[in-house]
Amino acid sequence: MTVSIIHSTQGICNYILEKEVKKDGNIYYYCRYKGKLTCPKCGSTNVIQKAIIYRTFLGVPFGGTQVYLIMAIPKVQCKDCNAAKRIKTPFAKPYKRYTNKFEEYVISLTEHMTCADVAALLNISWDTVREIEKTYLEKHYSHPSLKDVRRIAIDEIAVKKGHKYLTIVLDLDTGRVIHVGAGKEGASLDKFWKRLKRSKAKIECVSVDLSPAYTAAVEKHLPNALIVYDHFHLIKLFNDMLSKARRDLFNKLTDKESQKVVKGIRFLLLKRSENLDPDKGEPERIQKAIEMNKDLFNIYYLKDLFNSLWDQPDRQHADGIMNDFLQTAESLNIPALTHFCKTIRRHAIGILNWHDCRISSGPLEGLNNKIKTLKRRAYGYRNMEYFKLKIFAIHKTRYQLVG
Repeated sequence: MTVSIIHSTQGICNYILEKEVKKDGNIYYYCRYKGKLTCPKCGSTNVIQKAIIYRTFLGVPFGGTQVYLIMAIPKVQCKDCNAAKRIKTPFAKPYKRYTNKFEEYVISLTEHMTCADVAALLNISWDTVREIEKTYLEKHYSHPSLKDVRRIAIDEIAVKKGHKYLTIVLDLDTGRVIHVGAGKEGASLDKFWKRLKRSKAKIECVSVDLSPAYTAAVEKHLPNALIVYDHFHLIKLFNDMLSKARRDLFNKLTDKESQKVVKGIRFLLLKRSENLDPDKGEPERIQKAIEMNKDLFNIYYLKDLFNSLWDQPDRQHADGIMNDFLQTAESLNIPALTHFCKTIRRHAIGILNWHDCRISSGPLEGLNNKIKTLKRRAYGYRNMEYFKLKIFAIHKTRYQLVG
């Protein structure tokens, strides 16, 4: 192996290969220093070599063959500063038993494999793989820049059984996770507000669900930002009410023929009427079901009116639709619908704000699915800080290796 190959494959300069030994299925490269001797403390060349210290480093493997580098590292005595130290090893970090190239190789594997898989492939411990990846993630992702952040979304994700949550803040313009906090209360955002204040970012609008804790926190720390209540959460709230009305109807029916009409139409009820497929007889199935119950009939036909709130060209038209919806819904005296109307009235301004800043938590919901996949793939994470770092880096399709 030539010096150039040692440099290109293992990232080692100023060393030459003295011999190669194959033993127990591994390759051992014995390398000797051939560069200029300098003092590691003051940089002086006025030094004398005092000893040779041998250190073994784990290098990038060739195929399935483990590579070990036995480096003969000179120890020098400086005549200027009187320091007696080993020369620096730029190909490896201090106190590490693997090279920088090996570290990069591990990082590239962790994009596609779990830590356990990488450890088994390279015949190293799981802790070593986690240490390498965690160090890399801390360096590149632990403090995302907030300077240019303008539009954000805030939501929580369940990470463990027993109501264990993380609060995620997403930059809607770049898709980056910019904060991960423990819990789902307003306190989970405290560190984020401090960093945001230091960054002097100008947040224009914030998308949240109907959580009072998040709303209160945003109002306190971002009084000039528009709060936009995520319309997907609101539509889901209405759809849950519609599904419950269908379920209640099914439970009240006694004859099997009537139950057969109502059973299996849940997803048809949630479809917009214009999306029903006449060729499959979907409009007729819906009509038969809703004619069996007055409440279900009324809630179903109010669904399209409510959904049209976000189809309006501007805030003024949406305000008119909202008033029509509320007046009609409240006049029906359906308890569940009346309760829903109270929720809409409490959040009316934030709902209509969507027409001034058209954002939603949709991208964050998609990210939450990726986070759940990440968690399942690793069968959970014992170290929560490590898990948070993985979340910060999740928007990248590849970790960008740095030489």
